[in-house]
Amino acid sequence: MVRWLVEDGLNLDVCTGGELAVAIRGGMPGERIGLHGNNKSRAEIEAALDAGVGRIIADSFDELDRIVEIASARGVVAPVMVRVTAGVEAHTHEFIATAHEDQKFGFSLAGGLAYKACERILAEPSLRLLGLHSHIGSQIFETSGFELSARRILGLHARVSRELGHDMPELDLGGGFGIAYTTQHHPLGPDQLGTETAEIVRRECQAEGVVAPRVSIEPGRAIAGPSTCTLYEVGTVKPVELDGGGVRLYVSVDGGMSDNIRTALYGADYSCALANRASEAPPQIARVVGRHCESGDIIVRDHYLPADVRPGDLIAVPGTGAYCRSMASQYNHTPRPPVVAVTDGRARVIVRRETVQDLLALDVDASV
Repeated sequence: MVRWLVEDGLNLDVCTGGELAVAIRGGMPGERIGLHGNNKSRAEIEAALDAGVGRIIADSFDELDRIVEIASARGVVAPVMVRVTAGVEAHTHEFIATAHEDQKFGFSLAGGLAYKACERILAEPSLRLLGLHSHIGSQIFETSGFELSARRILGLHARVSRELGHDMPELDLGGGFGIAYTTQHHPLGPDQLGTETAEIVRRECQAEGVVAPRVSIEPGRAIAGPSTCTLYEVGTVKPVELDGGGVRLYVSVDGGMSDNIRTALYGADYSCALANRASEAPPQIARVVGRHCESGDIIVRDHYLPADVRPGDLIAVPGTGAYCRSMASQYNHTPRPPVVAVTDGRARVIVRRETVQDLLALDVDASV
């Protein structure tokens, strides 16, 4: 996937040393990589500087101290952006809202902490201040939150220019653009997002009297999410009577929260479809559940499937290209599924299926 991003001219965010290693192995040039994270280790910062990453998104004063120490020891100047907590309440689940005040990310605008971070960076010869970064959350379907965030961030941008004499060349408004997990979701198209974001920045820069910086966004989910579906095999079908006389089919499949934790973690919605055959049976409300020992092990909470769905059928769940396989676990010692790339009628495995041998490979046998 990194090679595809390189070919398409996109840049890449990483937030761990492991992601950085994958980016480098995939051929992503260091200057097109940004290192995120609220608790970057010394080893991760060292690896990022050695790789010549284009920007480190600084998240705390402790981290700035760490970057200064490491960059000075290497005799390099670290390119830094300041992650700003803009105090914007994004209309999304609280676990994926990231710009309100009471959370772990970034320097708050309140109390002038973000401004002080800019002062600190400009005072350090081993740091170069590229610009400001903001991210208000994930799975957002309107631009009002981005507009408010941009207004506040550009206010700080203008203040740094006026008071500290530094015109920051970059501005990153983050990502969080929603995708259609169900028919009830109506995401904005790329053209509309680009046009509205550009207009927001143009208008706010004009109001502040500053030259517009180079603007970047992080549409990771919007690219990866719709491209992928997860294919499950049905193992059991159990009709359960509901209060009021209705019936819900509990359709158990050969996966679950080990390959898609999002429904259990923060109530994510998905749709599904019978994928291996056509059916003329009437629709029946169904709940697609996993095979794990948790009642919350739900993949699709409520969706219509043909009433004749049966063991051996295949169920396709679309929109699983972001935050599913990457968040997968070996819960209940379940090997993780493979990833298959499909194009023009051709398919090839790009991540192989885990085996029981993989599960046992890291155990240390004390008897040996």
